[in-house]
Amino acid sequence: MCAFQLLFGASSATLLLVQCLQLGISGAQEDTRKSLIANVQMPKEAKAGEVITLKLKVQTELRECVVIKAYLKSSKPIEGAFNYKYTTCLCKDYPRTLSWDIHTNNTLQVAAVVDIIQEKNICPKDDAVIPIKGGRIAKISTLFIK
Repeated sequence: MCAFQLLFGASSATLLLVQCLQLGISGAQEDTRKSLIANVQMPKEAKAGEVITLKLKVQTELRECVVIKAYLKSSKPIEGAFNYKYTTCLCKDYPRTLSWDIHTNNTLQVAAVVDIIQEKNICPKDDAVIPIKGGRIAKISTLFIK
């Protein structure tokens, strides 16, 4: 009962201040920017021996830039351009689209992996951050060979 008397006895300015503080705190808790966002584009099917292209679009919601390394892993060994690794600077307003050519005669699963790494001379003025969490993302796709 005493709490209600204090609440009703408080000035409207005090109540408004408390509400503003509560809104500010809850707004800060909802600020969850993603370190990495990745989307893979790859055909689901191909003919044996056909060369297909896997495209990986990577972006970040962080205000700061990050250095990323992107590469592919597969359920079966593949040679050639499939094994190329990209190291680049990724900034909020500048998403990257990376691509690999895949040549196989077997159905396989492919994981497109992106890691945030610490490496110099990639971002301008070495102006990049490493987040505490969300520093790796992997997207798995299956390529069926007819």
